[in-house]
Amino acid sequence: MSSTEPTSAPNRSLPDRLRSRFEGPNTIGDSRGFWVGFVVAVAALAVYPVFGDGSQLSLFMVLALLGLSLSVVWGYSGVLSFGQVVFFGIGAYTFGVVSINFATPGGITAAVVAGIVGGGLSAAILGYFMFYGGVRDVYVTIITLVSTIVMHTFMAQTAGSEWAIGEAALGGFNGMPDIPVLTLGVEGASYQFMYNPFPMRVIGIGSFELSPFYYLVLVLLVGTYLGLRVLVNSDYGRVMVAVREDEDRTEMFGYNVTRIKFVVFTLGGALAGLSGVLYAARNVYIDPTVFSLLFATLPVIWVSIGGRKSLLGAVVATLAIEYLRISMAGELALVLLGTLLLVTILVLPGGFVPWVHRQIVDARLGPGEAGGPDAPDASSEVSD
Repeated sequence: MSSTEPTSAPNRSLPDRLRSRFEGPNTIGDSRGFWVGFVVAVAALAVYPVFGDGSQLSLFMVLALLGLSLSVVWGYSGVLSFGQVVFFGIGAYTFGVVSINFATPGGITAAVVAGIVGGGLSAAILGYFMFYGGVRDVYVTIITLVSTIVMHTFMAQTAGSEWAIGEAALGGFNGMPDIPVLTLGVEGASYQFMYNPFPMRVIGIGSFELSPFYYLVLVLLVGTYLGLRVLVNSDYGRVMVAVREDEDRTEMFGYNVTRIKFVVFTLGGALAGLSGVLYAARNVYIDPTVFSLLFATLPVIWVSIGGRKSLLGAVVATLAIEYLRISMAGELALVLLGTLLLVTILVLPGGFVPWVHRQIVDARLGPGEAGGPDAPDASSEVSD
């Protein structure tokens, strides 16, 4: 082979072949510099509990999974859903009910699976009637919003003793306490992912506390993010984006648009269910506030500000916004969220993270060279 011939795919290095699975036109970050920064960021999150309080950050990472569930549904298939918290709450309550009734390592592990399946199944049922019933555009958004209101109203009135499933009382506004500690495995071969940190001492560093639950959530968040990168850059992901951009034209090319939206909506419900399971496991408690309108709007705010066509934007915005929201007093936090959303819609309709990415690429390569999901004119990205 002459030196002028391009290197064939089999001769590429292993890191390059691995990178190619996670890179493509539908995600931000297709350079070695990005992946170096990504590894540094993950490492920083891994060591953060050694130097700071990881208890709140574990909550933010759990909610980042909820943000990703909306990002893949809205940002990559054009379905704006206020119902992600419905699947989140169903996953959380399912985990609570099963784990309380079967408080063994095997039972709690099954509860995790049941919660994820519960979130996905509820999304599949709702999605089936919507998409196969011909519901489109803003009407899907309205139905998902109404579903949230219905669930909040229903769960709020389950305070009586008759509202119990086995030993698990739903509790109405009082919620469901005494959810067992998250334990994965079977009797004799299990591990407790305690939320409360346990003390450790390392020579040369000193004493500090670590939470097994924190690292479980970190691994799940990173794994979910990378898995979704593979999905949206695959052939199926390209069809998802085509559905987002123009349903009718995509259908004319022979693709089953209804089925694609149904599958993605179900996937989003399962991811929301996973987030709900982790939320209930972290707090060992769940109540109907997870179905409230305020909580239902938060994923939309996270994804809008971070960039709805960016998986990374959903994660970064969730972590940052939740830190600001928790750090500020009640009404002031709501004012801040409203202001951020308004500024984003008017000034950065494509989202903050894609805008930062574009500035970095333009500074390095020159204007107009930024690729990824943010490449088109931002003025066309206000909404679907």
